[in-house]
Amino acid sequence: MKQISWPEVNRKWKLSVLDIGVSFHNNEDRLGSVDRGRSHSLIIELEHFAGTFEKLRIGFVGLGIMGSPMAQNLIKSGYDVTVWNRTKSKCDPLINLGAKYKPSPQEVAACCDVTFAMLADPESALDVATGENGAASGLSPGKGYVDVSTVDGATSKLISARIKDTGALFLEAPVSGSKKPAEDGQLIFLTAGDKALYERVAPLLDIMGKSKFYLGEVGNGAAMKLVVNMIMGSMMASFSEGLLLSEKVGLDPSILVQVVSQGAISAPMYSLKGPSMIQSLYPTAFPLKHQQKDLRLALGLAESVSQPTPIAAAANELYKVAKSHGLSDHDFSAVIESLKSKLPHSKTE
Repeated sequence: MKQISWPEVNRKWKLSVLDIGVSFHNNEDRLGSVDRGRSHSLIIELEHFAGTFEKLRIGFVGLGIMGSPMAQNLIKSGYDVTVWNRTKSKCDPLINLGAKYKPSPQEVAACCDVTFAMLADPESALDVATGENGAASGLSPGKGYVDVSTVDGATSKLISARIKDTGALFLEAPVSGSKKPAEDGQLIFLTAGDKALYERVAPLLDIMGKSKFYLGEVGNGAAMKLVVNMIMGSMMASFSEGLLLSEKVGLDPSILVQVVSQGAISAPMYSLKGPSMIQSLYPTAFPLKHQQKDLRLALGLAESVSQPTPIAAAANELYKVAKSHGLSDHDFSAVIESLKSKLPHSKTE
């Protein structure tokens, strides 16, 4: 059975196109059916009927490198979006596109059906959700809160408990992907929590991303994201070693980038980041400080289950060195600077 759905349709109504014709359902009760010959006209009539329902009102709090393009894609898709950010000026481009503004997460959540949050770290995510004038204060039964920040499982569970105390639903949905995938709607969502909310926001996730995974209980999405970013951070550190070693032994590192990009160890970030790294350019798509934070959280996760992670631990030390040399806000590929015998002033775009 193929189903046609619209985000704005009341969730109780579904149009199902069957091999034998078209049936119109309210919940599980069949109200009537028509033969194949009338299918086209009924679909047109129901599309008009569906248009009488309002789309979900969406809130978005946290408009940094990731949050801003994600919210922008929802606005461009015709959704009613209300935004908030600690630095209000970051809201202005979205307001110019048609977004509304509220001065606190509480007020955003109060006027929206579903609120998304994209914050930089666990402390910020917890404060925006549960602190003074936080989103939880504006939530009530029937509403939903989707945290797309990268946090540890313990923080996600704290946020979930506070949200559910209000009667609202909670979904953790950290994303795999950086600035460009966020702009292009090509993120990967790693979700866990209330399945009903996952199903409700699935059309929104499809606008902002290319794929989504439902992983069960709260904490599983956070854990998956930390494992993914642990691997990524370790890969970038190893790639940095390779670039510098190739140059030291007289090879052309740009050819190394081509070689690894065409072989079994190919990864998009090698061809994307490599040319800039060779020039000591680190335009920020994913800040180095966030990569180091994710490695720290991943190492804590590993320790909690007694899983040795010596490679990730070594990589983490390199990111810490890079941070100590003022590279926190550069792209995480700037970790290569920590491996140079001298740390020249790096450039950004």
